[in-house]
Amino acid sequence: MNLSIRIFIALILAVVVGLVAGEEALPFINWWIAPIGTMFINLIKMIIVPIVFTSLVVGMTSLGDIKKLGRIGTKTLVLYLVTTAIAIIIGFGVAGIIHPGIGLSIPSDAAVKVKEAPSIMQVLVAMIPTNPVNSMAKAEILPIIVFALFIGVGILKVGGERADFLVKFFDACAEVCYKVIGMVMQVAPIGVFALLLPVVAKNGPSVLLPLISVIACAAIGSVIHAVSVYSMLAKIWGGISPIRFFRGMSEAMLIAFTTCSSAAALPVNMKNCEEKLGVSREVASFVLPLGATINMDGTALYMGVCSLFIANVFGVDLTGGQMMMIVLTGTLASIGTAGVPGAGLIMLAMVLQSVGLPIEGLALVAGIDRILDMIRTCLNITGDGAVTIVMDREEKRIAKNS
Repeated sequence: MNLSIRIFIALILAVVVGLVAGEEALPFINWWIAPIGTMFINLIKMIIVPIVFTSLVVGMTSLGDIKKLGRIGTKTLVLYLVTTAIAIIIGFGVAGIIHPGIGLSIPSDAAVKVKEAPSIMQVLVAMIPTNPVNSMAKAEILPIIVFALFIGVGILKVGGERADFLVKFFDACAEVCYKVIGMVMQVAPIGVFALLLPVVAKNGPSVLLPLISVIACAAIGSVIHAVSVYSMLAKIWGGISPIRFFRGMSEAMLIAFTTCSSAAALPVNMKNCEEKLGVSREVASFVLPLGATINMDGTALYMGVCSLFIANVFGVDLTGGQMMMIVLTGTLASIGTAGVPGAGLIMLAMVLQSVGLPIEGLALVAGIDRILDMIRTCLNITGDGAVTIVMDREEKRIAKNS
């Protein structure tokens, strides 16, 4: 049976068992089943840094041109920002039709503490690792990307037999990492079941029903964005049909949905984009790690939905100017909060403050944030794959015409 189908069956089974077992079974689930999910996550995390570093070095040396790297980087960043802005607008549209939050109220003393988001300059400074080994130990993807790019450039400048030896070494290491990913994915259905079961048992119908409209808006908006934007990008620029695109992305999407981590889905996404969607390693090894840290389309769509939700709860009518401010702030904040834990709530807090909406509204959203995080992370990594396909076909077109 196909791995994606087995993972999907495990996901459905976890939902059914979790709803039947309920919160009463949580002690047993947390003691005996949840640790299996943690072990699965640890297996994936184990390979993230090695594959990102080795594949980036190989990709950089394969490009063989600093100007080509700059061209790919600039186009990738612009495309990520454009799709982020579109995601917020779709979130507004869906929430404008469903009107989540109408009839709900929030306690006056409710509040959620959110860490202050770093400035763009702080993010840029943090990208340069003072100790690459320490960055690898902490799995800080952006500093690892920067270090790997410098190593790749250094190898290109060395040239000759010594450079050939290093290229072959890193290429062999990357291949080993891909084999390890293949082994880990064989136990993915078990890991997905163990990860999702505690979430469903804890957040049963009693918790979800009052806020089902918000979850529905996020889910419907994500489907619309994935189909109308991502699959069309893959079809028009990449020549890949929507069915082939989603089939190729399915494993990474399910892993992202279950783990709520773009980094955890990154190794699977890199493997599948190359093997199932025909993306070259040199492009995938650069565009996908970058997307895992700065592409936050799912979070952007979530901000559009939650902004209207909170406005409805507090009886505030958002003006067109406020909505435009949310689109602008949310798009720029996707860079400023890159790689920050809890980035979704941080970005939402920034957006609420920018248009004068009550920050207390975070209390309602925080209660279902785990569910929303599953949806937005799945959309995030789907966007990574679509942009990677576009950039790969664009580079192949340029190479063919040159």
